[in-house]
Amino acid sequence: MATQDTEHRPDPDALLAAATSEHHGRLKIFLGAAPGVGKTWEMLAAARQKRTEGVDVLAGLIETHGRAETAEQLGDLPVLPRKRVAYRGHMLEEFDLDAAIARRPGLLLVDELAHTNAPGLRHAKRWQDVADILQAGIDVWTTLNVQHLESLNDQVARITGVRVAETLPDTVLGLASEIELIDLPPAELRVRLEQGRIYRPDLARRALDGFFRPGNLASLREMALRRVAQHVDRDIASYMRARAIAGPWPAAERVMAVVESGPGAEQVVRHAARLADALRAPLLAFHAEAETGGGVQSALDLAIQLGGTVETSTNADAATAVLEVAARQNVAHIVIARGPAGFWRRSFIRPRPLAAKLGRRARAYSVYVVPDPAARPTAPKLAQPRQSLIPYTISLGVMGLATALGFVLRAYVPHDAMGFVFTGIVVGVASRYGRRLGLFAALASFLLWNFFFLPPVFTLSVGDPRDVVALIVFLAVGLLTGTLAGRVRIEAEAARSRIDALRRVALFGRTLARATDETALRTAIETEAAALADHAVVLMAAKNTLPVAPQIDEPAQAAAEFAYANRVATGTGTITLPSVPWRFLPLATEAGVIGVLGVQPAAPITEPLAQALGALADQAAMATERLRLAARAAEANAQDSTQKLRTALLSSLSHDLRTPLTGIRGAAETLAVPNLTEATRTDLLASIVQDVGRMTRFLANITGMARIETGEIIARRETIDLTTLIEAAVARVPEAFRAAVNLAEGAKTAQADPALLEQVIVNLLENAIKYAPDGSAITIRATREADTIAISVADEGIGIDATDLPHVFDSFFRAARGDRIAPGTGLGLAIARAFVEAMGGTINATSPRPDLPRDSLPGTIITIRLPCS
Repeated sequence: MATQDTEHRPDPDALLAAATSEHHGRLKIFLGAAPGVGKTWEMLAAARQKRTEGVDVLAGLIETHGRAETAEQLGDLPVLPRKRVAYRGHMLEEFDLDAAIARRPGLLLVDELAHTNAPGLRHAKRWQDVADILQAGIDVWTTLNVQHLESLNDQVARITGVRVAETLPDTVLGLASEIELIDLPPAELRVRLEQGRIYRPDLARRALDGFFRPGNLASLREMALRRVAQHVDRDIASYMRARAIAGPWPAAERVMAVVESGPGAEQVVRHAARLADALRAPLLAFHAEAETGGGVQSALDLAIQLGGTVETSTNADAATAVLEVAARQNVAHIVIARGPAGFWRRSFIRPRPLAAKLGRRARAYSVYVVPDPAARPTAPKLAQPRQSLIPYTISLGVMGLATALGFVLRAYVPHDAMGFVFTGIVVGVASRYGRRLGLFAALASFLLWNFFFLPPVFTLSVGDPRDVVALIVFLAVGLLTGTLAGRVRIEAEAARSRIDALRRVALFGRTLARATDETALRTAIETEAAALADHAVVLMAAKNTLPVAPQIDEPAQAAAEFAYANRVATGTGTITLPSVPWRFLPLATEAGVIGVLGVQPAAPITEPLAQALGALADQAAMATERLRLAARAAEANAQDSTQKLRTALLSSLSHDLRTPLTGIRGAAETLAVPNLTEATRTDLLASIVQDVGRMTRFLANITGMARIETGEIIARRETIDLTTLIEAAVARVPEAFRAAVNLAEGAKTAQADPALLEQVIVNLLENAIKYAPDGSAITIRATREADTIAISVADEGIGIDATDLPHVFDSFFRAARGDRIAPGTGLGLAIARAFVEAMGGTINATSPRPDLPRDSLPGTIITIRLPCS
């Protein structure tokens, strides 16, 4: 039963999505197959109907493009004033995002969702403005043509011959609560174009022969219909999942895009994304790290932007790696680019293309081979970097030296043995310089061995049939060993790069761990990033806003803010704002994005450098989060300590003020009684004076502690006579008249502040009297210990428990002596310690006293050590 209940319960993700959408605005997209089908007109007509129903409708931005029908439909709808932006000497009118949010209409109309904003605005794209408005809880209606979807960019270019420059991620469609298809048959749309109702007559004629050909319009119409159908299908699936409606759900099979280096990598990802969207299947992009070349990182970033996940492998056999991941991830469809054409190129110069290998081995999968882009079927080959001749010269020199020595020693070295010598040279050259040089060495060794050593010598002919077999075997072994040694070299270099990356990550961690505050940490991050690239900057967010960095311009600042808001890398080498010369990486933690790391490299960012920067960004985010958590913990501890001190102070105030006040009040009320004897009146007045003195000492301790904590007390250093000072302190404590004073020779002067030291000794005497039995001895001693004077106050009281000794000098701490806690504020010893430390000395307590008998009370010795005079 539990299993059945689990299977038929509502989908938690669907319920969470529904709950989240309740706090956001709703988005409706009027989707058109082509320009001129009437998207804006239909949106305005529906908005006017909403207005008659009492909805507060605001036209945030409407583009009429000079069409009278659209302007007439706009009519008397309230229009939001546009924001004027200066750009290259011109004033551009753009959508005012802040004004729209401040106005908070019930329904906001925003035309042309894929529009690119002018530089200097908050967002680079209008769809990002719309996302902010939805986040503010405002409903939005907008328009969009299907050719602006990123995943359809290559397909639209191949069909129409026109590549659309302004695109938006397909995930934006997922934000829409409703999509309404605005459709016209191709023939009717062409009639509208001929009548001049879409473009001017001169433009209309060119459009009829170009983009608006009947075949193009039919294809675009089919794309739009498919997109709307997919959206409706997702809505139905979400509804059924949220309500636990049983139904035949599609298997969770994935679509894998195999990303290889080359210009077609992004096309493979787009093709796989369209297939995954049509099949309602997750998208997975896979890349084998043994592959070398460009275009990989941008394709992987595109896969993430299109809602997919990325997985990589270090397996040198790319085909095996693809099949392993496909089996583990439940992949059903594999999308891959077509490999290089030509039998000779495929079989001898480079290995068989991965697509061909998968076609042979991936029999359990559907393999989709993406054709070359139609826009560049005859594109010129990329110029290969010029190869250095030094490795060839060294290889020829080694082979020439071996040939000369073998020829000189031919009487002692048989010609068969020279074949092994040349094989060793081939392996060494391939291991040192790679596969290309290994193959060159194999062919050269084949010719040298044949010409100089196999009879008849000095000819390329072979007399003995056995030598023919030996030559063929040598050539095959040479080519094979050269290839294998070159591959081992590539794998060794890849392993070395990974080790360097791991070492760099460990170094990052040690460097960042030494930072003790965010300023030092930010400096360390910028230093480490600048070591990887030429310039670096760290922008830490404050109140969900990035600061403006003086070293970057407005486009770079916009890229940094986009990276912070969307948790994606932006700038050079990415698919988001690639024209910006900076690369910005979000500093993301589990709690959210806390800032961005920006670097400005002098050269294009390679994949190892991108991985190192990503590792640095991750380490920086974790280190920053660690410092902030430590700061919060310290603040919490401080608040806890403050609360404990406040509680102790209130407790002390309630006891040590209330007791003398009660005595004063009682004495005063008694004095008011007539016919008191003179002796009684004298005793009552003395009691009042004693209680007032007690309150005065209490308030003096509170005031002194406050002065210490605020730093108002500054100790003076002068030579003082301890005999006079101790006598003055004893005179201030009436109960200390019986104290014995013993000052050793050479210990009668010290360097201290006389006022502070006198108050310290007074506090120690009061503490000794408070905890010692009446009539017990109190001793004050002074001895010289090297360069210090030790002044001790010893009592024969009940002593201090070992667990309380570390805390006796803490503020408001009162140790339990026996079965009671003595009255007082608990500030006397704390003030004594603060005064002694201000004078450059130390203070400590010892209990029990080592000089007292074991059968007596333990007693306590408190010792002050001050510099000698």
